[in-house]
Amino acid sequence: MAMRADDLIDRRRLRRKLTFWRVAAFVVLAAAVFAFSAWVYDDNFTGRAVPHIAKVKIEGTITEDEELLKRLEAIRKSPEVKGVILSVDSPGGTTVGGESIFEAVRKLAGDKPVVAEVGTLAASAGYMIASAADHIVARKTSIVGSIGVLIQYPDVSGLMDKLGIRLEEVKSSPLKASPSPFKPTNDDERAMVRKLILDSYDWFVGIVADRRKMTRDQALALADGSIFTGRQALANHLVDAVGGEQEAIDWLATKGVDGKLNVVEWKDKDRRGGFLFSQSMAKVAAKALGLPDAGGDVIHELGADRLFLDGLVSVWHP
Repeated sequence: MAMRADDLIDRRRLRRKLTFWRVAAFVVLAAAVFAFSAWVYDDNFTGRAVPHIAKVKIEGTITEDEELLKRLEAIRKSPEVKGVILSVDSPGGTTVGGESIFEAVRKLAGDKPVVAEVGTLAASAGYMIASAADHIVARKTSIVGSIGVLIQYPDVSGLMDKLGIRLEEVKSSPLKASPSPFKPTNDDERAMVRKLILDSYDWFVGIVADRRKMTRDQALALADGSIFTGRQALANHLVDAVGGEQEAIDWLATKGVDGKLNVVEWKDKDRRGGFLFSQSMAKVAAKALGLPDAGGDVIHELGADRLFLDGLVSVWHP
């Protein structure tokens, strides 16, 4: 049966309407995906493409972090980064981890002005890293200091005796694999460990004296493991000012950085995981556990990663 002309015209109109709504739906979906991505990844899609102040968060226990070192190097090379805010909130960690980040920040500061903003805590290796900046800002009640190095090891020999367990060993020399948790340390072993500690401690004190423009005696007087509030740290010249991000931006302005530039956080891409799930699912899990918005995993937030530190550590509470 031949199709009437009116039916043919109606079908063409309907087809055009369907095409329009399909295109419109695709545009809306694309916009929604982009908006969701921008929400998950904050402003990293567009923020880095224009002049801005880069912000890097260094939180939790400090260890050797290749991703962070690469991120700091990328910031150094970026022509759009005009200044850097180093947000430090850490009790410290491994001495080697603090050393590597300290050196990366000093290299960065050779090309761009860097200011450290201390949050709740910048202790031990955390303070070491903050001191790499050219200016340190801390809150009045921030915890700052704990300058020092330590090694801790358990002694379970008493427990072994109660359980009737003995450890047999054959060593090439008396100090090999010492100290050991399976037997009490002797004088020679303690002397060896103390030499190790004091050498790194000497290096740490030298950093503080150099970066904070102190004499060595002045630095030593503060490097007894003591912690200070932000106000006490200011009085002791361990920080330069009391305040937060705005005060950090104000200091950058004195170095020629436009104070009206947006502050864009450069985040750890490796910890984000999948496109749709990493940040959103991590935030849900963190809130369920009563933790801060997740930027790292649950173990990291709980501080349990400190249980697995090895070697020399510069940390407030191991």
